[in-house]
Amino acid sequence: MALTVDFDAEELWLAEDPANASRPGVLSQARYGAEVAVPQLLEMLDRLAIPATFFVCGGDAERYPSIMESMVERGHEIGHHGYSHRSPHLMERDEEAEELARGLAVLSQFTDRVAGYRSPSWDISPHTLDLLVEHGFDYASNMMDAVLPYPHARHDLVEIPVHWSLDDAPHFWFDATSWDKTIRSAREVAELWEEETTAIHDGGGLVTLTVHPQIIGRPGRLRMLERFLTGVRERERDRIWFARCDEVARVTRTAAAPGVRS
Repeated sequence: MALTVDFDAEELWLAEDPANASRPGVLSQARYGAEVAVPQLLEMLDRLAIPATFFVCGGDAERYPSIMESMVERGHEIGHHGYSHRSPHLMERDEEAEELARGLAVLSQFTDRVAGYRSPSWDISPHTLDLLVEHGFDYASNMMDAVLPYPHARHDLVEIPVHWSLDDAPHFWFDATSWDKTIRSAREVAELWEEETTAIHDGGGLVTLTVHPQIIGRPGRLRMLERFLTGVRERERDRIWFARCDEVARVTRTAAAPGVRS
């Protein structure tokens, strides 16, 4: 099981609408994630002795350097999540390359190696994989075509697959523009995650859980996350391995891959 945390604070809201830069109420959600939720999340991971991979936007890393340092000091991995939170498919190749290099330069100030990349909203362009290889990444985590990590056929990259069902945003996100999206209870989401996790593990697969501090970081949801992770460990006992994404990628490279995708 790979616990992944997409730490996109202000960059999330600025990418959605640049006018949000002058809306302190909107941006307060980002500050909550960074200043309240991340410290509590790190304490929880310490209690459970579970490593995580934090995918971070370069712009947010610049805003919160002490939080970045705390993640690394506690043994967690730092992955690339864009410089801004703009989707690569909206960019020309040169702009995407610049965005990737700019974010990499920032994140490299906090960790020896940035091995992995996850695009904003898991949305990549026809150029993304080529650019990741050019910049020396080991793995990507954007595709939804498997429940096992696999090597890409035409790119020297391992893919760590994901799915919206194992992401907190589709279940908890509130759309303030339309008010037509219901916020689910933590109990409902825990039940869904437990069903999916058990089924994946019964088949010998990888569970990639994705959470966002400003979403999962509400008090009741953090309690649910801790109960969920504790329950997974108790149910799975000796067959569960909580791993950082770079560890999953390394094992995938050295083991016989169960399948190859393009």
